[in-house]
Amino acid sequence: MKYQNPIVSGFYPDPSVCKANGKYYLVCSTFQYFPGVVLFESKDLVNWTQIGHVLTRESQLPLKKSLASEGIFAPTIRYNNGRFYMVTTNVSEGGNFYVWTDDIYGEWSEPIWVEQDGIDPSFYFEDGKAYFMSNGSDDDGIGGVVQCELDINTGKKLSKSRCIWQGTGGRYLESPHMYKIGDYYYLMAAEGGTEYGHMVVYARSKELYGPFESYAGNPVLTNRNLGGYQIQGAGHADLVQDDNGDWWMLHLAFRQMSQWRQYHITGREVYMVPVNFDGNGWFTAGLDGTCRLTYDLPERKSDAIQNKEVKFTFNNTKMGREWCYLRHPAKENYSMENGMLKLYGTNGLLTEYQDCPTVLFIRQKEMEGTVRVKVTVPEGEAGITLYMNESFHYDIALAKTDEGFEIRRRTCIGDYIRYMPEQIKLTECNGLESHTVEFVITMDPMYYEFEAIVGDKKLSLGRGDTKLLTKEVTEGFTGVMIGLYAYSDVARAKEPACFEDFSIVYAV
Repeated sequence: MKYQNPIVSGFYPDPSVCKANGKYYLVCSTFQYFPGVVLFESKDLVNWTQIGHVLTRESQLPLKKSLASEGIFAPTIRYNNGRFYMVTTNVSEGGNFYVWTDDIYGEWSEPIWVEQDGIDPSFYFEDGKAYFMSNGSDDDGIGGVVQCELDINTGKKLSKSRCIWQGTGGRYLESPHMYKIGDYYYLMAAEGGTEYGHMVVYARSKELYGPFESYAGNPVLTNRNLGGYQIQGAGHADLVQDDNGDWWMLHLAFRQMSQWRQYHITGREVYMVPVNFDGNGWFTAGLDGTCRLTYDLPERKSDAIQNKEVKFTFNNTKMGREWCYLRHPAKENYSMENGMLKLYGTNGLLTEYQDCPTVLFIRQKEMEGTVRVKVTVPEGEAGITLYMNESFHYDIALAKTDEGFEIRRRTCIGDYIRYMPEQIKLTECNGLESHTVEFVITMDPMYYEFEAIVGDKKLSLGRGDTKLLTKEVTEGFTGVMIGLYAYSDVARAKEPACFEDFSIVYAV
């Protein structure tokens, strides 16, 4: 039996995993989106179900100062003495903090802030003590992987912060995690930057604070030399042992569009490779230290049949679960029930920084597929956006004007905003009296094709190059989001825009 990578597709970067009560739990970064820190559950490490988010309240997740690709960076999840802990960094407001819960399906605590700088924080628990580490500077100003003992109830430091490892010399040391396996403490991290040179490295010691000896075969995992291979950027990893005693590495990577087109649109995703220990206590990962598209599962794990969801609708998704908001939403402007989404438009624009427009997002999970939705607009403008950030998105919409209704397609690329084709007045389309249009987007690795269906007439709205919504062009750390939005030139529209018959169907 084989499984296929990614095991979680779409913009779900910086994975961290733990095991508790016979199940596995996974968290990922969410940056400027709300709720924060997506939370998955699995019985077999191959199939993952989103059960919610960790940060669900504004008091846990202040985002008012967050620009695109700011906010929440790199969470770590750990389970200790019956309690779950999630530690992360809000790079926009506050720094490093953690929250806890005794009920993985319930609410998490208010933030407990840690007086230690750096990013990518992690916990290690041993003998009733809690140790905090991050990639930062210690109390003497030495940079690297920094560790201290922590009072887990208050977040206060119980020891000085000490730099315990400075990596192997690669740039952008990040993502430190500590494990005790057998006689050794293993310290795993990432280097090379979360891009095509990304890699996983590790060292070991018989003492918690070192000195640490680097693995001679570092990097233990990287795809940096697999030119043209679809999976690239393998790094930022976490280890977990399954119930059979086998070890696995969950890590981020991304899929480039084609062999010669080195761009990616679905963001950094979650991948998994097997880990094997030799007789001397060193481990290897993947296939000769690389992540590949498919792997064989051990016979003792042959019941883990991988199932990939290919269709998403209003009926099998929820607001606050698969659907998320930009920064802090005015929730009274959103409702989803009986297969219909209602959005009250506001004067917040998709192009404005640090704004909270009325828009609901779901991740683009594959490069090929079709998006459909019927949009009814009593006032203002409403439609679909393919959104990377405030400066890079494609929008197609229906708008009410003084002269009637118009179909719009807007291209926002940096400071360049273009409307194309020219606005199409619905009064010219078979004498349509309704203010409802069906929009269709066909997704392809190279292009997005846009179409409007008005009555029995299909209108081509052209196409947009996917490359212009990629991280390589836009920069940042996110992936393409499919958004449904409503806009009004007043503070709040009197009537909502309505979205019906929504579906995303992926070709996998």
